[in-house]
Amino acid sequence: MSGIYLHIPFCKKACHYCNFHFSTSLKLKHELIDALCREIGLRADYLGERTLSSIYFGGGTPSILDKTDLEHIWDALHKHFAWDKDIEITLEANPDDLNYNKVKMLRDMGINRLSIGVQSFFDTDLQWMNRAHNEKEAVTAILNAQEAGITNLTIDLIYGSPYTTHSMWQKNIFKAMDMGIQHISAYCLTVEERTALHHMIKKGSFKPLNSESATEQFTYLMDTLTGNGYEHYEISNFAKPGFRAVHNTNYWQGVKYLGIGPAAHSYNGSSRSWNIANNKKYTDAITNGKLPQETEIITPAMKYNEYIMTGLRTVWGVETAYISNLGQSFLDDFLTNIEKHLISGDVMHHNNQYYLSRSGKYFADRIAMDLFWVEE
Repeated sequence: MSGIYLHIPFCKKACHYCNFHFSTSLKLKHELIDALCREIGLRADYLGERTLSSIYFGGGTPSILDKTDLEHIWDALHKHFAWDKDIEITLEANPDDLNYNKVKMLRDMGINRLSIGVQSFFDTDLQWMNRAHNEKEAVTAILNAQEAGITNLTIDLIYGSPYTTHSMWQKNIFKAMDMGIQHISAYCLTVEERTALHHMIKKGSFKPLNSESATEQFTYLMDTLTGNGYEHYEISNFAKPGFRAVHNTNYWQGVKYLGIGPAAHSYNGSSRSWNIANNKKYTDAITNGKLPQETEIITPAMKYNEYIMTGLRTVWGVETAYISNLGQSFLDDFLTNIEKHLISGDVMHHNNQYYLSRSGKYFADRIAMDLFWVEE
């Protein structure tokens, strides 16, 4: 079954490292929510089926939405789609939005998984990130969610900052475990162009990143979480048994999904489309019954490269049976290029499945690029 992603492009503040599409102005919020609902109707046949296994509210900051906003979206989704009885419904949230009454409202509406953007349990980290919350609010948000009865929680953490000491990183991980978080997504800080962080580093007001420190923190992350019952099922994702993210796992396994909202991407197996990354232009087009999007047909080479990139990052790896279905030339190329990584020990294989070893996880992107099919 397929999933739907809804992009809610509003934030209270602009985090220094973020390059996602969002606005700090809520002026168009009501018009945009109405446009989201209209787009759901316009594109209801896109997936070729109408039963959903997952719904994901991303952003931006979806926890900005109030009950009326959610009810409007709920009505549109129920009107056009059936929901699997075990559907996963995730909402990304900032801690400062999650008072007890807000969480209870979300749970009562059917949200059964919260993705809380903690990033760090240290105020010094949160301040350089320009986050809207503090350490106390992060802890309180988690406690509120647990008290309100949401039993599937994931938090985001960021490592690799020159201001995050190893001691701080260790305490972040243990804090998450001690609070009973079932799923942890940990991302290495990267510098994206056209972000405040990129500007600060160029200007010299932010220390340059240290790859050795980031590697050490990634090693500690893997050792500690896997040693405490978490499955390292994707490079950046760790889950207790039974708590893998359904929606994101579908992405990594090539399942179809529909993206709703400005800048949202969609995939139906043969093509990919993406909406314009402009709230006003998106809203105006949808209001006039038009889809403000671009589309590309996915060639076998593109499908092969995407399979390599996403599959290698996961615990299930890539399979030669899938590759051979794309064409014998892809399989021949793969088997030739993978050999040196097998010899180095960075890639392991069992029968027809190839996956990264522990050492290979440090070089996942580099190995994937080495395996890519290059058009002549």
